Amino acid sequence: MADWSPSSWSTKPIKQDVVYEDAKGVQDALEKLQKLPPLVTTQEISNLKKSLRNVALGNAFVLQGGDCAELFDYCNQDMIEAKVKLLLQMSLVLIWGANKPVIRIARIAGQFAKPRSSPTETINGVEMPSFRGDNINGFDADAASRRPDPSRLVSAYFHSATTLNYMRASLSSGLADLHSPLDWGLGHVITPSIKEQYTKIVNAVKDALRFMHTVGIDKDRGVETADIYTSHEGLSLEYEQTLTRLQRHPVEKIGTNINTTTAKTAAPTGFYATSAHFLWIGDRTRQLDGAHVEFFRGIANPIGIKIGPSMQPAELVDLLNTVNPSKEIGKVTLISRYGASKIAQFLPGHIAAVQESGHIPVWQCDPMHGNTQATPSGVKTRHFTDILAELRQALEIHRAAGSFLGGMHLELTGEAVTECVGGAAGLTEDGLGERYTTFCDPRLNEKQALELAFLVAGFYRQEEEEE
Repeated sequence: MADWSPSSWSTKPIKQDVVYEDAKGVQDALEKLQKLPPLVTTQEISNLKKSLRNVALGNAFVLQGGDCAELFDYCNQDMIEAKVKLLLQMSLVLIWGANKPVIRIARIAGQFAKPRSSPTETINGVEMPSFRGDNINGFDADAASRRPDPSRLVSAYFHSATTLNYMRASLSSGLADLHSPLDWGLGHVITPSIKEQYTKIVNAVKDALRFMHTVGIDKDRGVETADIYTSHEGLSLEYEQTLTRLQRHPVEKIGTNINTTTAKTAAPTGFYATSAHFLWIGDRTRQLDGAHVEFFRGIANPIGIKIGPSMQPAELVDLLNTVNPSKEIGKVTLISRYGASKIAQFLPGHIAAVQESGHIPVWQCDPMHGNTQATPSGVKTRHFTDILAELRQALEIHRAAGSFLGGMHLELTGEAVTECVGGAAGLTEDGLGERYTTFCDPRLNEKQALELAFLVAGFYRQEEEEE
């Protein structure tokens, strides 16, 4: 791609740009980042691409979830483990329901930057810059905290590295061992019906593992660990550019029998964004002639694109042709976010346009962003029934169109927060103030997230039975 470089985005118009007052501080931060090692490897990225190809072809399911806006303070043992355990619990339920492998992608170790509808906000009568995420400025409502600070870009790298290091170490040390799934604990999930369903699934898995052990086929570490990939919105292009490196593509082994030395072909090179395994473009920054699309079209990573009601079908095809001209299967994940009341109006046309274009993306439903609303007192929340309704409709619409809903994309936390109303616990708007801790959008708590996994698994079970 001769007309692309990691910095070519800077020649394009950009949305959600950050204006720093300290030009030297920016330069120092970027020079520091360029000297630091990648956060993820090309082999890991390649493994995820292969898995997402399987999802696009209908042979696997992808679960993507985590915080709306990650904070540096979330880089601690309890919070990292809570998120990882919740994704593992949900994926176990979805494997049972969809009867397919589940690819786990966490919004973790880098989901710091957040797009905002306005560059400023008024707090207690004082206008100040909006909070843009911990890698840009501080949440505290004062002028000094809200001033963009380039040193936070370096802090973001080290908090990402620390989070990723502990997550990898925990997984390799047995946190995901299916021999003892009950050790994951149900945490705050107290609804008896959910516990009963979960226990049944766990018992079924234990019976299968017991059989594998009896016949001697449990030596594969696949039952002792799990891959969890990292992802975030690629919003801060200065940061992403410094961690985009020219690397050799991973090489496929050719010979594997005892008499054959493993042969390798000459590996061509490509540019990999090494800040995470998977990056996505937000609904606010997907302009065809914009800086973000320019950056994303040149990286070798699998990428996501958020699509909503404002996306025209022809524009969607043009966007796919721009970022994936070779029509690589599963290279692009289309993350639909319409809202429960609008999905039936827009998703069928988008599916039809993509099918006609010849692209085979991963289709993923984000039932969170289109269903955000405010209470009469002005508190942002989401209704569990709306989230579930959009997921159910997405599944039915894809099925009717001969397409495959390959995953869901959720804002969730392993903490016992009170930010979304509804679910089996019956959280009401009056209860939102009990533990409303998000610094941006409302998240599903552990009870609601696990309940959602059971219900979606039930949709797939029902679909399989009908077929």
